Amino acid sequence: MTTGFSSNSCRFADYFVICGLDTESGLEPDELSGENFEQSPLRRTFKSKVLAHYPENVEWSPFDQDAVGMLCMPKGLAFRTQADTREPQFHSFIITREDGSRTYGFALTFYEEVTSKQICSAMQTLYHMHNAEQYDILHTPTTPRCPEDQRHLQPHPLNPHPQHMLLPTPSISRLQRFNSYDISRDTLYVSKCICLIAPMAFPQACRKVLQQLHQAVSSPQPPPLPLESYVYNILYEVPLPPAGRSLKFSGVYGPVVCQRPSTAELPLFDFPISQVFELLGVENVLQLFTCALLEIQILLYSQHYQRLMTVAESITALMFPFQWQHVYVPILPASLLHFLDAPVPYLMGLHSNGEGDRTKLELPQEANLCFVDIDNHFIELPEDLPLFPNKLEFIQEISEVLLAFGVSPEGNPLHSQGQAKHRGFRSTDMVTDRRNGNLASSPLNSYLLRENETIARLQALVKRTGVSLEKLLPASSDSNKDLKVQCDEEELKMHQLNIQVREVFANRFTQMFADYEVFVIQPNQDKESWFSNRDQMQNFDKASFLSDQPEPYLPFLSRFLETQMFASFIDSKILCHDDEDKEHTLRVFDSRVDKMRMLNVRTPTLRTSMYQTCTNIDEKAIEMRVVKIDHTALHPHLLDMKIGQGRYEHGFFPRLQSDVLSTGPVSNKWAKRSAPAQWRRKDRQKQHAEHLYLDNDQREKYIQEARNLGTTIRQPKLSNLSPSVIAQTNWKFVEGLLKECRNKTKRMLVEKMGREAVELGHGEVSITGVEENTLIASLCDLLERIWSHGLQVKQGKSALWSHLLHYQESKEKTDAAPAGLGPPERRKSDAGAALAPLKVSLIRDMRHIQNIGEIKTDVGKARAWVRLSMEKKLLSRHLKKLLSDHELTKKLYKRYAFLRCDDEKEQFLYHLLSFNAVDYFCFTNVFTTIMIPYHVLVIPSKKLGGSMFTANPWVCVSGELAETGVLQVPKHTQEITFECQNLGKLTTVQMGHDNSGLYAKWLVEYVMVRNEITGHAYKFPCGRWLGKGVDDGSLERVLVGELVTPNSENEDRMCRTPPMQQSPGMMRRFVTISPNSKPKLNTSQIQEGVGEAINGIVKHFHKPEKERGSLTLLLCGEYGLVWALEQVFQHGFKSPRLFKNVFIWDFLEKSQVYFESAEQREVTPEENWQTRVRHFCRFMRAINSTSRNIGKDGKFQMLVCLGARDHLLHHWIALLTDCPITVQMYEDTALIKDRSLVNSLIRVLQTLQEFNITLEASLVKGIGI
Repeated sequence: MTTGFSSNSCRFADYFVICGLDTESGLEPDELSGENFEQSPLRRTFKSKVLAHYPENVEWSPFDQDAVGMLCMPKGLAFRTQADTREPQFHSFIITREDGSRTYGFALTFYEEVTSKQICSAMQTLYHMHNAEQYDILHTPTTPRCPEDQRHLQPHPLNPHPQHMLLPTPSISRLQRFNSYDISRDTLYVSKCICLIAPMAFPQACRKVLQQLHQAVSSPQPPPLPLESYVYNILYEVPLPPAGRSLKFSGVYGPVVCQRPSTAELPLFDFPISQVFELLGVENVLQLFTCALLEIQILLYSQHYQRLMTVAESITALMFPFQWQHVYVPILPASLLHFLDAPVPYLMGLHSNGEGDRTKLELPQEANLCFVDIDNHFIELPEDLPLFPNKLEFIQEISEVLLAFGVSPEGNPLHSQGQAKHRGFRSTDMVTDRRNGNLASSPLNSYLLRENETIARLQALVKRTGVSLEKLLPASSDSNKDLKVQCDEEELKMHQLNIQVREVFANRFTQMFADYEVFVIQPNQDKESWFSNRDQMQNFDKASFLSDQPEPYLPFLSRFLETQMFASFIDSKILCHDDEDKEHTLRVFDSRVDKMRMLNVRTPTLRTSMYQTCTNIDEKAIEMRVVKIDHTALHPHLLDMKIGQGRYEHGFFPRLQSDVLSTGPVSNKWAKRSAPAQWRRKDRQKQHAEHLYLDNDQREKYIQEARNLGTTIRQPKLSNLSPSVIAQTNWKFVEGLLKECRNKTKRMLVEKMGREAVELGHGEVSITGVEENTLIASLCDLLERIWSHGLQVKQGKSALWSHLLHYQESKEKTDAAPAGLGPPERRKSDAGAALAPLKVSLIRDMRHIQNIGEIKTDVGKARAWVRLSMEKKLLSRHLKKLLSDHELTKKLYKRYAFLRCDDEKEQFLYHLLSFNAVDYFCFTNVFTTIMIPYHVLVIPSKKLGGSMFTANPWVCVSGELAETGVLQVPKHTQEITFECQNLGKLTTVQMGHDNSGLYAKWLVEYVMVRNEITGHAYKFPCGRWLGKGVDDGSLERVLVGELVTPNSENEDRMCRTPPMQQSPGMMRRFVTISPNSKPKLNTSQIQEGVGEAINGIVKHFHKPEKERGSLTLLLCGEYGLVWALEQVFQHGFKSPRLFKNVFIWDFLEKSQVYFESAEQREVTPEENWQTRVRHFCRFMRAINSTSRNIGKDGKFQMLVCLGARDHLLHHWIALLTDCPITVQMYEDTALIKDRSLVNSLIRVLQTLQEFNITLEASLVKGIGI
């Protein structure tokens, strides 16, 4: 290929092809089509062949005979008799090469009488054999069949509807009469196809050309010229119109017009988009559109090839400015059905024979599949599909456009003839189909039931505007009466509707991504380096982009930003700096964004949650092109043919004279004839570069290769279907899955650890819940695709869960671990007091999921199991255990499956092992309403207060989601197992006792609490007494915990992301002042501690709400605000006499007495001082009068928390500094007596004023302030 330009390389069509029956080779069964021999011979498929193509080859588009042959007649040859309908059928197709470039095909299939006696005799023989087989089956005694026989009679999974597997009566006469062929009385017809291969998609023009060519041989009167003249004309004398121009050329019986949008308009699209909405309805189209944008596997299903193509091309056209990057086969030939096994995103179309239903169709992979039954007006969606932003408003806007053109927004299930009878049984039969979650009593109710609000709006719109669907058609045609349009009215109307609908969709993306350029991360290295490290680079600041988006947009946008199509769009933006370099779609999109920016100069950012309708619809350009034709091509003319050439038999399309069609004209005659409408060479070169993909400069290479990064293989090879090629294709799939796994694990780890955000200058910005769920859902999808690859027999919608169930069944006898929740094994001695480790068991974790009633589907159970395994850091270990059963794996999977490639499987498990480096709560945070068993263990001091303790202890466990309430703990075992609704991450444990018995003093070291499903264990250090007359006299305490791993309870840091805090231990937290105690920290260390505590709280409130941890940890945890202020008040405290313990609370109570007496003596300096004093005294009285048996340190903690909540701490510090009690109880060197240090402390505490601090209930229980 070269970038050079010639008149030949911009031809309207490259090839004319004839496909059909090769009488020399005879009837060859099409073994690859998946048909079985229980069908009658007329319903079987036979191999078709490319009989001829003209010219032999062109250099810029080599002829792919295998691909063209398959797609012209995807199910091979079809036979009919005079009793069958034989209407010609048109369909278009697309050949996508492995580099992403495309060629379009347009085929007209019709039937010709079979004149070969050998073929007719062969068909008669097949019928005799078939009838004899059926007769034998019907006369076989009704004995139970062996499984092999029954399996032999089952329909093929991908072609499940043989017509005559069993007939109701053994009458030979009926067998012969029903769907039979008798050579003596029946006329046999066979399908034939004529086809145009073209570089651009002009289906309307090509349909007219082919129909007129067929009419020329089927009509009684011969055409004016030989067929070769018309074919030569379309191949060599009709050019492609450049951008923004229109073209008229001559068919056999009438003119044909085509036009092409300019470079400022949306790209070329010549399919009737109204058909898609009539067939599916707006709701289903939007759901399908959402699946395509999220790169979910999509399978279209219809008995009409052209419907498959129209829906596929429409959906991809509506994606503007984004482009589908993965496998794209709108018509999947019957010989390529094995490609549905592909573990990659795809958009494929599967042909239906129109006589069966969806429930009998077995597909290799359904966990993340969008299945669209076009003919039956319904769609099956994968689970957890997010809503498209502003869905209801979007549906209403689309519906208004459709109504204006007389198209019903609900769709029209009876769109085509012959569907009425099909409808009759589907609307009743499918109600009970469990697979079809979108239907109620009829397919149409899918739309009505779920979109009542939208329908109500549409009905109101119709009433308000007085629109009548019956009156719309003539009204729209009258508007164009004055224009001398050169094409059909219907065709013009199709183009107008296409433009309006596409503009509405394009406007959505313009609104959503109006300021996307701000978030593009330009590389700081050269392009070669950037490209070589492309898969490790982030080219878009997703976290910042999402942080500004309206909340309802996030589930969709967070997934969309992870797609290959979005990454390729941003790559193109980075590689194209100026308008001249930009691809057509990017240039058009950016111009629209610029226009919107000019219209929104008032607002600093363009993002808004308000829905803005499309105002950029202009149909004038297309109207002008069809009114004023820019160029009329050379008319067909007689060729230099010998006498007798060009003759043909009526009703038969002949093989044409290859000698006159092999080469084009020597001189460019049509260019001379078109002098008035001469096209500029620059226009042609632009068209050539934009649409023929022949620009081989470095930029195009980068963009193309960047697109290919997302997937190793993009298209099925349609040429050579030998076993070696199929094996090579599967090997590419295996490599692609492994690469995708490596990239996904790396991406998830980088996001989780926050490294990417730090590098981008966002400090400690971490991943949000929505983003984490998106990445985990993406991982679950990858696992499902891996487990679906190479399946022997599909069972259930989730291949992973099916494998797990097989494993469970095989291991249940040997690994019968009880599913009960009883207490763990007793410990041998108190010296080893700790929670007994949970047994690591894949089966046990499966049972946990099976016991969750809220999860109904296999796909949901598989995803829950993956989430649980990730949270327990056992995903790699569990999957390794699952795959260690080699016999089971061999039984379930074919040899080429990913799971049977040992080296790649080991690498895959190694990549998953990296998830053990971070802590996920992806199970706990998602399944918030399920019942979870918890185990609590209280560890008393080993030296004091263990066996003699007589009181009755209790605990209350609190988490981010809920708390348990008071739970009594048996005093002899000091542990308890209970079940309650998911508490979330655990934050605090309140514990105490009732002070009963002779010895009611209890020294507790710590408390352990474990989630018995996830295995997360939390340690809540205490190190304090609970009892009257000991320590601070507290009978209950609030403990703050940390997450620990089962094997390392005493390590300081077990939780890597984010760091959690604990209750200060005995030595740090024991704040009594004894004669021998000395301050541990100097003033600078204390200041630093206060600053760190305040800084932690400030950071907490500057994070998005869903990213925030527990505020309780920052207030009461280790080195939290309470601890920091304790250090302030301990510094310089005078030593008490007679070994009496004095607490900070004693100082505060004395200060309260002084303030109250000062108020009574009315020696208050100013009104502000009085207000602060009243607040301080009121809080002190409320805390002292609480019914809770909390000690003096607990009361101090409560005062600090309440002061932080009500923004009073800095006022109280100022009051206490000036209080005479301070002089009595503190040394002169105390921090609280240093005016400059106190002022600095007050300024730091004032920073808390701007935050709304909400306290956990456990901290302020019993306080009425």
